Amino acid sequence: MKARNKFLYFLFVTIPSLLLLIFISTGVALAKVRIVTSLPDFEAIAKEIGGDKVEVKNIAKGYQDPHFVDAKPIFIRDLNRADLLIYQGLDLELGWLPVLITGSRNSKITSLSSPGRLDASTLVSNILEVPITKVDRSMGDIHPFGNPHYMLDPSNGILVAKGIAERLEQIDPENASFYEDNFRQFANRLTKKIRVWETELAPFKGTKIVAYHKSWDYFANWAGFDEVGWIEPKPGIPPSPSHVANLIKNMKQSDVKLVIAESFYPQKTARIIAEKTGSEFLVLPSSVGARQGIDTYTQLFDTIVNELTAALSKVKNVEKAT
Repeated sequence: MKARNKFLYFLFVTIPSLLLLIFISTGVALAKVRIVTSLPDFEAIAKEIGGDKVEVKNIAKGYQDPHFVDAKPIFIRDLNRADLLIYQGLDLELGWLPVLITGSRNSKITSLSSPGRLDASTLVSNILEVPITKVDRSMGDIHPFGNPHYMLDPSNGILVAKGIAERLEQIDPENASFYEDNFRQFANRLTKKIRVWETELAPFKGTKIVAYHKSWDYFANWAGFDEVGWIEPKPGIPPSPSHVANLIKNMKQSDVKLVIAESFYPQKTARIIAEKTGSEFLVLPSSVGARQGIDTYTQLFDTIVNELTAALSKVKNVEKAT
């Protein structure tokens, strides 16, 4: 009987204790940091920084307009279990994220000052178009804290990655060196790519462009493009026939070479404007996951830069031929 009790003690007490010691001594994490991101750019970066120490779930898809996302109950469940929420801020997600946060009943993310809540816009120093006058609905979908599309400047990707690494180090200090090493590698890779992209875009500096929405302002500033107008007369307001007519007139006078729109904006009007002005029209991805094969932040800019330079090279060749 005593032998049997010793065997049971060994089986149910000693072995589990030994396994636990093995896990601890070999550095195997017993639980991953659970991250929820509002947008796929943050999901992609968090995965590169967090590696196998994190579990990342994302809400908005790359092919969706991030201003308008359905607040589905499944997102509340994910937020309820989250250790860290990363979001764009500047009221981009105002129409859908706050209700999800409230519904999550997760104290780790409901407080603005909690380590589990990271507004990525606070990591960026060059926020554009911060209004200097009072904002009202007559001005369209103006963001009162500035233009929220800052991730289309790749240099901001480094700043955001650094902030994510630092927050993970705070939440999971045992793996701090792991996150720091991953950030350093990410920053080195992206810095090298930025140099390549800037070299490829350099011949087209000063190119005049028109975008559908004010989502390309950061990219235009970084690339050295001259953004002379937008198809929307005001952010979020569909173009009227008179606005389109005036835009076409101004584009002809300014010799605009390129019209840009994301896939979730109406394409018909943009194509007509491009045709009537002799401009190239490009449907460009503005987020990771906007198309198949764009799974990382680097792949996003590879695609944007490759398609832009191809289109603008075509314009240059046409001009030379005439």
